[in-house]
Amino acid sequence: MTAIAVLGSTNMDLVAYVARAPERGETVTGREFRTIPGGKGANQAIAAARAGGEVLMIGAVGDDAYGTRLRAELEHAGVETDLLHTAEGPSGTAHIVVDDRGGNAIVVIPGANGTIHTLGPGEMAAIAEADLLLLQLELPLSAVVEGARMAHAQDVRTILTPSPVQTLPDELLEFVDLLIPNEHEACALSGNSEPHAAAEILLRKVPEVVITLGGKGCLYAARGGQPVHVPAPEVTAVDTTGAGDTFVGTLAVALGEGRPMAEALAWASSAAALCVQKPGASMSMPYRAEIDAA
Repeated sequence: MTAIAVLGSTNMDLVAYVARAPERGETVTGREFRTIPGGKGANQAIAAARAGGEVLMIGAVGDDAYGTRLRAELEHAGVETDLLHTAEGPSGTAHIVVDDRGGNAIVVIPGANGTIHTLGPGEMAAIAEADLLLLQLELPLSAVVEGARMAHAQDVRTILTPSPVQTLPDELLEFVDLLIPNEHEACALSGNSEPHAAAEILLRKVPEVVITLGGKGCLYAARGGQPVHVPAPEVTAVDTTGAGDTFVGTLAVALGEGRPMAEALAWASSAAALCVQKPGASMSMPYRAEIDAA
């Protein structure tokens, strides 16, 4: 079984469903509101666990009711939470508007996630013992860099989702094995909106890149190799929240199992396609048997 450490955020998603998102200064009436456990780190952890990985979550929740529910959701999915600390104050929240086309807009409030500035001996040991480390950018950058450095020193494959997108320092990129931006993040990081060109620019910093393209699939590129485009299954999207995290968590399991990249990408794409057909993030992530049957 693939051992995966996830160093990342845990948020409660506060989701409003509307026909269309409001413009600036406008009020619209929604049809439904839900509180759904999420956060990019927790989402990737749950996706990986459901896909068959042995997953450990490193991060923090608040000492509020959201924190209790977030921890319980991870444990229910089979994620180890001994290194998910409880901090004083509120848990992180993500305020999400989902429209009738399945698109979303998100505002993240870090809460307890913002308390993870450095890693202790337990976190370092857990990363060193993993097969893969999953990172995102919803924790303080200092902790992300520290985790990536430890993984690199121990030959642990490191996968970074650069979201929320920001300028990535060389001290982080030198420790990243695989970078997985979506097409908007790839454009922001490379300065080029064409995915193939963006990938070539990003390969100057990291050895492998996967650019996710939504309904158009994904593009894989590696130094010295030919790019590979993997199409996405054709489905009707209900809610795209968490689709990228589902892709990353599932892909990590496939790579840990030694699957060829093209096969791993297709499997992860199937998982993401299943995710978008249901509302919510963590609650819509498929189990291994569902992915295999897709």
